[in-house]
Amino acid sequence: MQRSRFAFGPFVLDPGAGTLLRGDVPVAAGHRGLKLLEALVARPGEILGKAELMDAAWPGTAVEEGNLTVQIAQLRKLLGPATGGGEWIATVPRVGYRFTGTVEQSGATRKTLPLPDKPSIAVLPFVNLSNDPEQDSFADGLTEDLITDLSRIPGLFVIARNSVFAYKGKAMDVRAIAGELGVRYLLEGSARRAAGRVRINAQLIDAQSGEHLWAERFDRGLEDIFAVQDEATAKIVEALLGRLRAPPVRNRPKNLEAYDLVVRARKMFDESPQMAREAHLMLTRAIALDPDYAEAYRWLAMNYWMSWVHWGEPFEPARSTALELARKAVAIDPNDAGCRWVLANLFAYERDFEQSEAEFAKAIELDPNEADIWATLSDIDVLGGRIDEGLEHIRKAFRLNPFPPSWYYLTLGQAQYAARDYEAAVETLRRDETYRTSSRRFL
Repeated sequence: MQRSRFAFGPFVLDPGAGTLLRGDVPVAAGHRGLKLLEALVARPGEILGKAELMDAAWPGTAVEEGNLTVQIAQLRKLLGPATGGGEWIATVPRVGYRFTGTVEQSGATRKTLPLPDKPSIAVLPFVNLSNDPEQDSFADGLTEDLITDLSRIPGLFVIARNSVFAYKGKAMDVRAIAGELGVRYLLEGSARRAAGRVRINAQLIDAQSGEHLWAERFDRGLEDIFAVQDEATAKIVEALLGRLRAPPVRNRPKNLEAYDLVVRARKMFDESPQMAREAHLMLTRAIALDPDYAEAYRWLAMNYWMSWVHWGEPFEPARSTALELARKAVAIDPNDAGCRWVLANLFAYERDFEQSEAEFAKAIELDPNEADIWATLSDIDVLGGRIDEGLEHIRKAFRLNPFPPSWYYLTLGQAQYAARDYEAAVETLRRDETYRTSSRRFL
Protein backbone atom coordinates (compact mmCIF):
# COMPACT_ATOMS: atom_id res chain seq x y z
CA MET A 1 0.00 0.00 0.00
CA GLN A 2 1.29 3.45 -0.92
CA ARG A 3 1.87 5.59 2.13
CA SER A 4 0.22 8.97 2.46
CA ARG A 5 1.98 12.27 1.96
CA PHE A 6 1.32 15.13 4.38
CA ALA A 7 1.27 18.81 3.43
CA PHE A 8 1.39 21.60 6.03
CA GLY A 9 2.40 25.21 5.51
CA PRO A 10 5.25 25.22 2.95
CA PHE A 11 6.22 21.62 3.76
CA VAL A 12 5.45 18.23 2.23
CA LEU A 13 6.41 15.08 4.15
CA ASP A 14 6.64 11.89 2.09
CA PRO A 15 7.31 9.03 4.55
CA GLY A 16 7.48 6.45 1.77
CA ALA A 17 10.31 8.30 0.05
CA GLY A 18 11.85 9.40 3.35
CA THR A 19 11.82 13.08 2.37
CA LEU A 20 10.72 16.41 3.81
CA LEU A 21 10.46 19.28 1.33
CA ARG A 22 10.11 23.02 1.93
CA GLY A 23 8.70 24.00 -1.44
CA ASP A 24 11.04 22.13 -3.81
CA VAL A 25 14.02 22.20 -1.43
CA PRO A 26 14.83 19.10 0.67
CA VAL A 27 15.06 19.63 4.43
CA ALA A 28 17.92 17.71 6.06
CA ALA A 29 15.91 15.82 8.68
CA GLY A 30 17.24 12.55 10.05
CA HIS A 31 15.50 9.19 10.00
CA ARG A 32 14.31 9.46 13.63
CA GLY A 33 13.05 12.98 13.11
CA LEU A 34 11.04 11.96 10.06
CA LYS A 35 9.47 9.09 12.00
CA LEU A 36 8.46 11.45 14.81
CA LEU A 37 7.12 14.04 12.39
CA GLU A 38 5.07 11.40 10.56
CA ALA A 39 3.51 10.25 13.84
CA LEU A 40 2.61 13.83 14.78
CA VAL A 41 1.23 15.05 11.43
CA ALA A 42 -0.80 11.86 10.97
CA ARG A 43 -2.86 12.92 14.01
CA PRO A 44 -2.84 16.75 14.03
CA GLY A 45 -4.32 18.40 17.08
CA GLU A 46 -4.13 15.17 19.06
CA ILE A 47 -1.86 14.76 22.08
CA LEU A 48 0.66 11.96 21.55
CA GLY A 49 2.29 10.51 24.64
CA LYS A 50 6.05 10.36 24.97
CA ALA A 51 6.05 6.56 25.05
CA GLU A 52 4.08 6.36 21.81
CA LEU A 53 6.43 8.78 20.07
CA MET A 54 9.51 6.92 21.27
CA ASP A 55 7.98 3.70 19.96
CA ALA A 56 7.46 5.38 16.59
CA ALA A 57 11.07 6.56 16.30
CA TRP A 58 12.83 3.72 18.14
CA PRO A 59 10.53 0.68 17.72
CA GLY A 60 11.45 -2.20 19.98
CA THR A 61 14.32 -0.25 21.57
CA ALA A 62 14.58 1.11 25.11
CA VAL A 63 15.79 4.73 24.96
CA GLU A 64 16.03 7.60 27.40
CA GLU A 65 13.38 10.31 27.25
CA GLY A 66 16.14 12.82 26.61
CA ASN A 67 16.59 11.39 23.11
CA LEU A 68 13.01 12.33 22.29
CA THR A 69 13.55 15.85 23.66
CA VAL A 70 16.62 16.30 21.45
CA GLN A 71 14.81 15.08 18.31
CA ILE A 72 11.81 17.36 18.94
CA ALA A 73 14.13 20.34 19.45
CA GLN A 74 15.89 19.57 16.16
CA LEU A 75 12.57 19.29 14.34
CA ARG A 76 11.44 22.65 15.70
CA LYS A 77 14.67 24.24 14.53
CA LEU A 78 14.30 22.75 11.04
CA LEU A 79 10.64 23.71 10.67
CA GLY A 80 10.96 27.23 12.07
CA PRO A 81 7.90 29.17 13.25
CA ALA A 82 4.45 27.98 12.26
CA THR A 83 2.16 29.92 9.96
CA GLY A 84 0.90 32.82 12.05
CA GLY A 85 3.64 32.38 14.65
CA GLY A 86 4.17 29.88 17.42
CA GLU A 87 5.54 26.36 17.19
CA TRP A 88 4.46 23.61 14.81
CA ILE A 89 4.96 21.14 17.66
CA ALA A 90 3.49 22.12 21.03
CA THR A 91 4.66 20.63 24.32
CA VAL A 92 1.98 19.23 26.63
CA PRO A 93 3.73 19.28 30.03
CA ARG A 94 4.40 15.85 31.58
CA VAL A 95 2.37 14.16 28.82
CA GLY A 96 3.82 14.54 25.34
CA TYR A 97 3.50 16.65 22.20
CA ARG A 98 0.82 17.89 19.79
CA PHE A 99 1.09 19.04 16.16
CA THR A 100 -0.68 22.40 15.94
CA GLY A 101 -0.91 22.97 12.19
CA THR A 102 -3.54 22.08 9.60
CA VAL A 103 -2.52 19.02 7.58
CA GLU A 104 -3.69 17.87 4.16
CA GLN A 105 -3.19 14.18 3.47
CA SER A 106 -2.85 12.80 -0.05
CA GLY A 107 -1.51 9.84 -1.95
CA ALA A 108 -3.08 7.10 0.15
CA THR A 109 -4.61 4.23 -1.76
CA ARG A 110 -7.25 3.18 0.74
CA LYS A 111 -10.12 1.52 -1.04
CA THR A 112 -13.72 2.63 -0.73
CA LEU A 113 -15.63 0.33 1.59
CA PRO A 114 -19.11 -0.92 0.64
CA LEU A 115 -22.08 0.47 2.55
CA PRO A 116 -23.77 -1.73 5.17
CA ASP A 117 -27.38 -2.80 4.72
CA LYS A 118 -28.55 -0.31 7.37
CA PRO A 119 -28.16 3.45 7.94
CA SER A 120 -24.46 4.04 8.60
CA ILE A 121 -22.82 7.02 10.29
CA ALA A 122 -19.47 8.31 11.50
CA VAL A 123 -19.21 11.07 14.12
CA LEU A 124 -16.23 13.20 13.12
CA PRO A 125 -14.16 14.82 15.90
CA PHE A 126 -15.85 17.98 17.13
CA VAL A 127 -13.68 21.08 16.68
CA ASN A 128 -12.66 22.93 19.83
CA LEU A 129 -13.53 26.60 19.25
CA SER A 130 -12.49 27.67 22.75
CA ASN A 131 -9.41 29.81 23.07
CA ASP A 132 -8.06 27.26 25.54
CA PRO A 133 -6.30 24.24 23.92
CA GLU A 134 -6.91 22.35 27.16
CA GLN A 135 -10.57 22.19 26.14
CA ASP A 136 -9.62 19.75 23.36
CA SER A 137 -10.41 16.94 25.78
CA PHE A 138 -13.92 18.33 26.28
CA ALA A 139 -14.59 18.37 22.51
CA ASP A 140 -13.12 14.87 22.20
CA GLY A 141 -15.26 13.66 25.10
CA LEU A 142 -18.37 15.06 23.43
CA THR A 143 -17.48 13.19 20.22
CA GLU A 144 -16.91 9.93 22.09
CA ASP A 145 -20.16 10.24 24.05
CA LEU A 146 -22.20 10.81 20.89
CA ILE A 147 -20.55 7.75 19.30
CA THR A 148 -21.49 5.69 22.36
CA ASP A 149 -25.08 6.97 22.39
CA LEU A 150 -25.62 6.29 18.68
CA SER A 151 -23.93 2.88 18.87
CA ARG A 152 -26.61 1.68 21.26
CA ILE A 153 -29.49 2.47 18.89
CA PRO A 154 -30.79 -0.68 17.16
CA GLY A 155 -30.72 -0.41 13.37
CA LEU A 156 -27.66 1.86 13.07
CA PHE A 157 -24.11 1.08 11.93
CA VAL A 158 -21.66 3.35 13.76
CA ILE A 159 -17.92 3.68 13.11
CA ALA A 160 -15.57 3.35 16.09
CA ARG A 161 -13.77 6.19 17.83
CA ASN A 162 -10.26 5.13 16.77
CA SER A 163 -11.12 5.47 13.07
CA VAL A 164 -12.91 8.82 13.20
CA PHE A 165 -10.10 10.41 15.21
CA ALA A 166 -7.75 9.58 12.33
CA TYR A 167 -9.38 12.59 10.61
CA LYS A 168 -8.91 15.05 13.45
CA GLY A 169 -7.49 18.31 12.15
CA LYS A 170 -7.49 17.17 8.52
CA ALA A 171 -9.15 19.05 5.68
CA MET A 172 -10.84 16.40 3.52
CA ASP A 173 -13.91 16.15 1.34
CA VAL A 174 -16.86 14.52 3.11
CA ARG A 175 -17.34 12.07 0.23
CA ALA A 176 -13.74 10.88 0.56
CA ILE A 177 -14.08 10.37 4.31
CA ALA A 178 -17.39 8.56 3.96
CA GLY A 179 -15.91 6.34 1.24
CA GLU A 180 -12.89 5.38 3.33
CA LEU A 181 -15.06 4.56 6.33
CA GLY A 182 -17.84 2.92 4.33
CA VAL A 183 -20.70 5.05 5.66
CA ARG A 184 -23.37 7.20 4.08
CA TYR A 185 -23.82 9.83 6.80
CA LEU A 186 -21.38 12.05 8.68
CA LEU A 187 -21.98 14.11 11.79
CA GLU A 188 -19.65 17.05 12.25
CA GLY A 189 -19.65 19.95 14.63
CA SER A 190 -17.87 22.27 17.02
CA ALA A 191 -17.90 23.06 20.71
CA ARG A 192 -17.03 26.17 22.70
CA ARG A 193 -16.88 26.00 26.49
CA ALA A 194 -16.40 29.13 28.58
CA ALA A 195 -17.71 30.82 31.72
CA GLY A 196 -19.92 27.94 32.75
CA ARG A 197 -21.66 27.68 29.39
CA VAL A 198 -21.26 25.49 26.32
CA ARG A 199 -22.17 26.24 22.71
CA ILE A 200 -22.40 23.27 20.36
CA ASN A 201 -23.04 23.37 16.62
CA ALA A 202 -23.82 20.07 14.91
CA GLN A 203 -24.86 19.07 11.41
CA LEU A 204 -25.78 15.73 9.85
CA ILE A 205 -24.67 15.32 6.22
CA ASP A 206 -25.67 12.80 3.56
CA ALA A 207 -22.24 12.25 1.99
CA GLN A 208 -23.71 10.87 -1.24
CA SER A 209 -25.79 13.95 -2.04
CA GLY A 210 -24.05 16.55 0.11
CA GLU A 211 -27.44 17.42 1.62
CA HIS A 212 -27.65 18.64 5.21
CA LEU A 213 -30.32 16.50 6.83
CA TRP A 214 -30.26 18.23 10.19
CA ALA A 215 -28.40 21.08 11.85
CA GLU A 216 -28.80 22.78 15.17
CA ARG A 217 -27.06 25.07 17.64
CA PHE A 218 -27.24 24.38 21.35
CA ASP A 219 -26.38 27.20 23.77
CA ARG A 220 -26.82 25.96 27.31
CA GLY A 221 -25.39 26.03 30.79
CA LEU A 222 -22.59 23.53 31.24
CA GLU A 223 -24.72 21.56 33.68
CA ASP A 224 -27.06 20.71 30.77
CA ILE A 225 -24.35 19.07 28.63
CA PHE A 226 -25.77 15.56 29.00
CA ALA A 227 -29.30 16.71 28.16
CA VAL A 228 -27.85 18.28 25.01
CA GLN A 229 -26.18 14.98 24.08
CA ASP A 230 -29.46 13.10 24.56
CA GLU A 231 -31.40 15.67 22.53
CA ALA A 232 -28.86 15.63 19.68
CA THR A 233 -28.82 11.82 19.59
CA ALA A 234 -32.62 11.65 19.44
CA LYS A 235 -32.78 14.12 16.54
CA ILE A 236 -30.03 12.34 14.59
CA VAL A 237 -31.89 9.04 14.99
CA GLU A 238 -35.10 10.71 13.81
CA ALA A 239 -33.31 11.97 10.69
CA LEU A 240 -31.79 8.55 9.93
CA LEU A 241 -34.56 6.17 10.93
CA GLY A 242 -37.59 8.38 10.43
CA ARG A 243 -38.73 8.28 14.02
CA LEU A 244 -37.95 10.26 17.14
CA ARG A 245 -36.37 7.99 19.71
CA ALA A 246 -34.65 8.81 22.96
CA PRO A 247 -31.31 7.05 23.46
CA PRO A 248 -31.19 4.28 26.07
CA VAL A 249 -30.77 5.61 29.58
CA ARG A 250 -27.12 5.91 30.62
CA ASN A 251 -25.50 6.33 34.00
CA ARG A 252 -24.60 10.01 33.69
CA PRO A 253 -22.19 11.61 36.17
CA LYS A 254 -23.68 13.93 38.76
CA ASN A 255 -20.47 15.92 39.05
CA LEU A 256 -18.95 17.74 36.05
CA GLU A 257 -15.45 17.72 37.51
CA ALA A 258 -15.67 13.93 37.77
CA TYR A 259 -16.72 13.81 34.10
CA ASP A 260 -13.76 15.99 33.05
CA LEU A 261 -11.36 13.77 34.98
CA VAL A 262 -12.66 10.58 33.35
CA VAL A 263 -12.55 12.11 29.84
CA ARG A 264 -8.89 13.04 30.37
CA ALA A 265 -7.91 9.78 32.08
CA ARG A 266 -9.35 7.42 29.47
CA LYS A 267 -6.95 8.84 26.88
CA MET A 268 -3.91 8.29 29.11
CA PHE A 269 -4.11 4.95 30.86
CA ASP A 270 -2.41 2.84 28.17
CA GLU A 271 0.25 5.33 27.00
CA SER A 272 3.03 4.78 29.54
CA PRO A 273 3.52 3.77 33.19
CA GLN A 274 3.81 7.43 34.23
CA MET A 275 0.63 8.45 32.41
CA ALA A 276 -1.16 5.40 33.78
CA ARG A 277 -0.29 6.55 37.29
CA GLU A 278 -1.63 10.03 36.52
CA ALA A 279 -4.82 8.47 35.11
CA HIS A 280 -5.13 6.40 38.29
CA LEU A 281 -5.09 9.56 40.42
CA MET A 282 -7.68 11.23 38.18
CA LEU A 283 -10.04 8.25 38.26
CA THR A 284 -9.70 7.84 42.02
CA ARG A 285 -10.53 11.53 42.41
CA ALA A 286 -13.54 11.15 40.06
CA ILE A 287 -14.94 8.32 42.19
CA ALA A 288 -14.45 10.39 45.35
CA LEU A 289 -16.43 13.22 43.73
CA ASP A 290 -19.14 10.91 42.32
CA PRO A 291 -19.27 7.46 43.99
CA ASP A 292 -22.07 6.30 41.65
CA TYR A 293 -20.29 7.07 38.36
CA ALA A 294 -20.02 3.67 36.63
CA GLU A 295 -17.63 4.78 33.89
CA ALA A 296 -15.08 5.95 36.46
CA TYR A 297 -15.04 2.46 38.01
CA ARG A 298 -14.80 0.89 34.54
CA TRP A 299 -11.71 2.87 33.54
CA LEU A 300 -10.07 2.43 36.92
CA ALA A 301 -10.57 -1.33 36.51
CA MET A 302 -8.94 -1.04 33.07
CA ASN A 303 -6.09 0.91 34.63
CA TYR A 304 -5.40 -1.84 37.17
CA TRP A 305 -5.72 -4.49 34.43
CA MET A 306 -3.18 -2.70 32.21
CA SER A 307 -0.85 -2.22 35.18
CA TRP A 308 -0.02 -5.92 35.35
CA VAL A 309 -0.58 -6.83 31.68
CA HIS A 310 1.61 -4.05 30.22
CA TRP A 311 3.45 -2.13 32.92
CA GLY A 312 4.92 -4.93 35.00
CA GLU A 313 3.06 -4.23 38.24
CA PRO A 314 2.56 -7.20 40.61
CA PHE A 315 -0.27 -9.54 39.60
CA GLU A 316 -1.79 -9.08 43.04
CA PRO A 317 -3.48 -6.98 44.24
CA ALA A 318 -3.98 -5.50 40.74
CA ARG A 319 -5.95 -8.53 39.48
CA SER A 320 -8.39 -8.75 42.37
CA THR A 321 -8.82 -4.96 42.57
CA ALA A 322 -9.57 -4.75 38.84
CA LEU A 323 -12.19 -7.50 39.13
CA GLU A 324 -13.81 -5.83 42.14
CA LEU A 325 -13.99 -2.47 40.35
CA ALA A 326 -15.42 -4.01 37.17
CA ARG A 327 -18.12 -5.79 39.17
CA LYS A 328 -18.93 -2.48 40.87
CA ALA A 329 -19.23 -0.72 37.50
CA VAL A 330 -21.67 -3.34 36.18
CA ALA A 331 -23.67 -3.24 39.41
CA ILE A 332 -24.09 0.54 39.08
CA ASP A 333 -24.94 0.44 35.36
CA PRO A 334 -25.79 -3.04 34.05
CA ASN A 335 -26.75 -1.50 30.69
CA ASP A 336 -23.30 -0.10 29.92
CA ALA A 337 -21.64 -2.29 27.28
CA GLY A 338 -18.19 -0.96 28.12
CA CYS A 339 -18.49 -2.02 31.76
CA ARG A 340 -19.66 -5.47 30.67
CA TRP A 341 -16.74 -5.72 28.24
CA VAL A 342 -14.12 -4.99 30.91
CA LEU A 343 -15.70 -7.57 33.21
CA ALA A 344 -15.76 -10.12 30.35
CA ASN A 345 -12.04 -9.65 29.77
CA LEU A 346 -11.21 -10.01 33.44
CA PHE A 347 -13.28 -13.20 33.70
CA ALA A 348 -11.28 -14.52 30.73
CA TYR A 349 -8.03 -13.82 32.59
CA GLU A 350 -9.53 -15.74 35.52
CA ARG A 351 -10.17 -18.59 33.03
CA ASP A 352 -13.83 -18.40 33.95
CA PHE A 353 -14.82 -18.67 30.30
CA GLU A 354 -18.48 -19.39 30.97
CA GLN A 355 -19.00 -16.07 32.76
CA SER A 356 -16.70 -14.31 30.29
CA GLU A 357 -18.74 -15.45 27.29
CA ALA A 358 -21.97 -14.48 29.06
CA GLU A 359 -20.65 -10.95 29.64
CA PHE A 360 -19.41 -10.68 26.05
CA ALA A 361 -22.86 -11.72 24.80
CA LYS A 362 -24.56 -9.12 26.99
CA ALA A 363 -22.10 -6.41 25.92
CA ILE A 364 -22.77 -7.12 22.23
CA GLU A 365 -26.51 -7.13 22.84
CA LEU A 366 -26.21 -3.68 24.43
CA ASP A 367 -23.83 -2.25 21.81
CA PRO A 368 -23.32 -4.28 18.61
CA ASN A 369 -21.22 -1.44 17.13
CA GLU A 370 -18.41 -1.57 19.70
CA ALA A 371 -15.47 -2.83 17.64
CA ASP A 372 -13.18 -3.58 20.58
CA ILE A 373 -15.73 -6.04 21.97
CA TRP A 374 -15.75 -8.02 18.72
CA ALA A 375 -11.93 -7.93 18.52
CA THR A 376 -11.36 -9.25 22.04
CA LEU A 377 -14.15 -11.81 21.63
CA SER A 378 -12.13 -13.16 18.69
CA ASP A 379 -9.32 -14.02 21.11
CA ILE A 380 -11.73 -15.93 23.34
CA ASP A 381 -13.13 -17.78 20.31
CA VAL A 382 -9.68 -18.90 19.20
CA LEU A 383 -8.75 -20.03 22.71
CA GLY A 384 -11.96 -22.07 22.77
CA GLY A 385 -11.22 -23.68 19.40
CA ARG A 386 -13.94 -21.74 17.54
CA ILE A 387 -11.57 -20.61 14.81
CA ASP A 388 -14.15 -19.68 12.16
CA GLU A 389 -16.06 -17.57 14.66
CA GLY A 390 -12.83 -15.93 15.75
CA LEU A 391 -12.02 -14.93 12.17
CA GLU A 392 -15.55 -13.68 11.60
CA HIS A 393 -15.48 -11.55 14.75
CA ILE A 394 -12.09 -9.93 14.14
CA ARG A 395 -13.12 -9.10 10.57
CA LYS A 396 -16.31 -7.53 11.90
CA ALA A 397 -14.15 -5.46 14.26
CA PHE A 398 -12.04 -4.24 11.32
CA ARG A 399 -15.19 -3.20 9.42
CA LEU A 400 -16.43 -1.16 12.37
CA ASN A 401 -12.95 0.26 12.93
CA PRO A 402 -11.18 0.65 9.53
CA PHE A 403 -8.24 2.48 11.18
CA PRO A 404 -7.77 0.14 14.13
CA PRO A 405 -5.20 0.07 16.93
CA SER A 406 -2.20 -2.15 16.29
CA TRP A 407 -3.35 -5.01 18.51
CA TYR A 408 -6.18 -5.80 16.06
CA TYR A 409 -3.56 -7.06 13.60
CA LEU A 410 -2.00 -9.31 16.23
CA THR A 411 -5.46 -10.74 16.98
CA LEU A 412 -6.14 -11.30 13.27
CA GLY A 413 -2.73 -12.90 12.73
CA GLN A 414 -3.23 -15.30 15.63
CA ALA A 415 -6.67 -16.28 14.29
CA GLN A 416 -5.20 -16.86 10.81
CA TYR A 417 -2.43 -18.96 12.33
CA ALA A 418 -4.98 -21.04 14.27
CA ALA A 419 -6.86 -21.55 10.98
CA ARG A 420 -3.58 -22.82 9.45
CA ASP A 421 -3.53 -19.96 6.98
CA TYR A 422 0.15 -19.44 7.68
CA GLU A 423 0.94 -17.25 4.69
CA ALA A 424 -1.81 -14.79 5.59
CA ALA A 425 -0.76 -14.85 9.26
CA VAL A 426 2.84 -13.97 8.40
CA GLU A 427 1.72 -11.16 6.07
CA THR A 428 -0.55 -9.72 8.78
CA LEU A 429 2.01 -9.94 11.57
CA ARG A 430 4.71 -8.26 9.47
CA ARG A 431 2.63 -5.14 8.86
CA ASP A 432 4.09 -1.85 10.06
CA GLU A 433 0.96 -1.27 12.15
CA THR A 434 1.91 -4.10 14.51
CA TYR A 435 5.15 -2.57 15.77
CA ARG A 436 3.72 -1.90 19.27
CA THR A 437 2.51 -5.46 19.78
CA SER A 438 4.24 -8.78 20.45
CA SER A 439 3.75 -9.82 16.82
CA ARG A 440 7.49 -10.07 16.13
CA ARG A 441 7.88 -12.55 18.99
CA PHE A 442 4.83 -14.45 17.75
CA LEU A 443 6.40 -14.74 14.29
